[in-house]
Amino acid sequence: MTTDITGTPAPDLKIIETRVYRGPNVWSYDPAIHLVVDLGSLENFPSTAIPGFTEKLLEHLPRLDQHHCSRGRKGGFIERLHEGTWLGHISEHVALQLQHEAGHDMRRGKTRQVKGVPGRYNITYAYADEAVGLAAGELAVRFVNHLVQPDPAFDFTTELEKFIKQAERTAFGPSTQAIVDEAVSRDIPWIRLNKASLVQLGQGVHAKRIRATMTSETGSISVDIASDKDLTTRLLASAGLPVPRSESVRTVDEAVTIANKIGYPVVCKPLDGNHGRGVCLNLQDAAAVREAFPIAAEQSRRGFVIVENFVTGKDYRCLIINGRMEAIAERVPAHVVGDGVHTVAELVDITNADPRRGVGHEKILTRITINNAARELVRSQGFELDDVPPEDVMVKLTLTGNMSTGGISIDRTFEAHPENVEIAEEAARMIGLDIAGIDFICPDITQPVRETGGAICEVNAAPGFRMHTNPTIGEPQYIAKPVVDMLFPPGATSRIPIVAVTGTNGKTTTSRMISHVFKGMGRKVGMTSTDGIVIDERLVIRQDASGPKSARMVLQNPRVDFAVFEVARGGILREGLGYERNDIAVVLNIQPDHLGMRGIDTLEQLADVKAVLVEAVPRTGYAVLNADDPLVRKMRRKCSGQVVWFSMAEPGSEVREYIEGHCRRGGRAVVLERSELGDMIVVKHGRRSMQLAWTHLLPATFGGRAMMNVQNAMAAAAAAFAAGAPLHDIRQGLRTFSTSYYLSPGRLNEIDVDGRTVIVDYCHNAPAMRMLGDFVDRLGESLSASSELGRPSRIGVVATAGDRRDDDIRELGEVAAQHFDVVIAREDARLRGRKAGESAALVAAGVRAAMEKGARCRQVDTVLDELDAIRNALSRSNPGDLVVLCVDQHQSVLAELESVSHLAQAGARSGDEGGDPDFVQPDEETLDD
Repeated sequence: MTTDITGTPAPDLKIIETRVYRGPNVWSYDPAIHLVVDLGSLENFPSTAIPGFTEKLLEHLPRLDQHHCSRGRKGGFIERLHEGTWLGHISEHVALQLQHEAGHDMRRGKTRQVKGVPGRYNITYAYADEAVGLAAGELAVRFVNHLVQPDPAFDFTTELEKFIKQAERTAFGPSTQAIVDEAVSRDIPWIRLNKASLVQLGQGVHAKRIRATMTSETGSISVDIASDKDLTTRLLASAGLPVPRSESVRTVDEAVTIANKIGYPVVCKPLDGNHGRGVCLNLQDAAAVREAFPIAAEQSRRGFVIVENFVTGKDYRCLIINGRMEAIAERVPAHVVGDGVHTVAELVDITNADPRRGVGHEKILTRITINNAARELVRSQGFELDDVPPEDVMVKLTLTGNMSTGGISIDRTFEAHPENVEIAEEAARMIGLDIAGIDFICPDITQPVRETGGAICEVNAAPGFRMHTNPTIGEPQYIAKPVVDMLFPPGATSRIPIVAVTGTNGKTTTSRMISHVFKGMGRKVGMTSTDGIVIDERLVIRQDASGPKSARMVLQNPRVDFAVFEVARGGILREGLGYERNDIAVVLNIQPDHLGMRGIDTLEQLADVKAVLVEAVPRTGYAVLNADDPLVRKMRRKCSGQVVWFSMAEPGSEVREYIEGHCRRGGRAVVLERSELGDMIVVKHGRRSMQLAWTHLLPATFGGRAMMNVQNAMAAAAAAFAAGAPLHDIRQGLRTFSTSYYLSPGRLNEIDVDGRTVIVDYCHNAPAMRMLGDFVDRLGESLSASSELGRPSRIGVVATAGDRRDDDIRELGEVAAQHFDVVIAREDARLRGRKAGESAALVAAGVRAAMEKGARCRQVDTVLDELDAIRNALSRSNPGDLVVLCVDQHQSVLAELESVSHLAQAGARSGDEGGDPDFVQPDEETLDD
């Protein structure tokens, strides 16, 4: 790269915006971090223009030489550095490498310049843990700036250590990670439910949960029994299994008495402890018992201490999963081996320097800690910490072989005697644990324990896996497999069908139609929409729920066996889909709405956003696409599965000819066949054509007049057919779905208010208004034909969200003016960045512009408040008129209409009965129902 560079580079790189995509998104099929960065003056300084930049970068992160970059080979990124590349691109690679340093092997990234904005770049890169990914991006930017101009307050080595420790704190433990990795390898979806180790495997009704190695199948009684070591010992003894003699005590004097009764040496341990905490072994006399008792009692939640005879031998952990022995490890206590040169303390430091050792369970081995107990144990072996033990002499630092205290493990899975395996499996059955760790003390696991002596000293619920998955010596055992086999036996289903619906208009109604079809088939449907989350026809959350968080809530619900998601543009841009894939993607249309927001300025860009759903269709899935929309039609190239077309095009048209060819090749489609009797929805599969329903017999279409709902019904039928619904169930679902407020609140609801036909709808953009206007024209003609009062007036209350472009808002008014005699412009309660009255003024301006061109409208008024606008519309209307309300808060609007209707009815009753017209008897059936 050659460029004329003047001036001095300054550390101007900064993050402007940060997003976390938790599913497929416009940048990637997989979860990703998205940073918008500004290079400032560094836009003029590629890597070759900053002296020593590349050398310093590689000095601190030498493994960047493994990055392929666009070259597709190791070292490709280094080539780019030497040729000259911009610092945004470099930050992407640094963020990936920082995650790699923390143990997250992330390799996917992309950097693109923001169109039309010099120096500003979109950086996206993969992450395994959200918090770690974000921290990696922030540290990468700081580090790159530091390389441009050194900051005395910034020490990269220190910052890297802090970053790695943060990653270790948020990472899964080795047991949880092993199970999650096994689930991923089987294409079982998972969701992390908290910041610790609680994880859901599977979706909806098929979901199982794990917390470390405790599963949703683990019985709480079994866990309680395993936590009570005295009860555990008595139960095992009653089954004839070898256990040490033991009793539980609460005082030190009782402990000494029992120890004398049992006979020395003895063991003191907490009744309900874990990880070997508080366990004191090989106590030779009463004085040792008195010293050990408070140590054990401190770790006992209930204050009881177990005193049992000390069983000599090696420490073995037998792992039993679903009643079968899956792994055995010999646990060797933390120790050092003398070399004749270093002291005990120095040998501990050398051992802890092993990169496999970390704090707690963060790595496969735990660092050895020197405490008072360790000092006493070293002293009992004839050494002090400053002494140099002879070569090859083992110095123990703990008595127990727990990994959590610094011990090591040796795999003995295939060496155990069958009788010992049987004893361990019987012990797990007696306690009732699905996953159990049986601790054996015996001289040799290869010999029958009943002959050589030894005993089961403990049964553990939620046993750790790392001694088996990462033994210090021996072959690792893949024990996550039997755990996942137990939760999801071969052939078991882990996913529920997901139908995702997107488009500019019609999403909510289509989603409701699909849900209604499958509810009629007995499915427990979880649906998200702009109105809220519905689980099995019960509204559980009332809010705009068309985003990824709502989708995840449905997938976590244990009742749901079928999911229907309305997916809005905003959620995709903000977080991605929030789930991995959808079995069926439905794209209804691409119309000019929400343009000019979040960098989406053209219909083509909006189509790319909506196409994320199509890209998330697997090979076994379907994309249901509107063949009448050119932008939707192009999405077929992005579908890995099969395409199902739906179209209202006339037979013989270019679109229909294309669909006919698609079906001749075995494809599927839903089309309209027109005749003198009406329009018939027809399902085509290969060369078969199957009549589904007359459009005028579907309640949601208002006798075939509401063409937008004809189209929505066709999309719903195509989606249901692709999802495997029988034709008669689809037909029944569509025939019983109406636009009543119960089934479709706020979407084309028809209400009679004192002789006026009132339509309540959500229409909020010009394309939707064209469809609604066509319906108004058809309905108005029908009302005129049946009216004895002459030509009814059409009054429309119109509004849109304030974050739309001025031209789009004006166009809404222009279209409305073509279909209404009177237009009342109102505003939503949320102004979305505009001043009060501004968006209503734009709607009114559009109406006036259309009126000057000869539009139908003869009057336009502005009433900002929604309810006031509705009252205004009703007050100026007469019986027989058509009033169309484009609403925002449909609940309060319906309450107002109910109130007006009840007042009118009460007034009529009062007049008939000669009562007081000002008195209204409260109606029991209100919107509180």
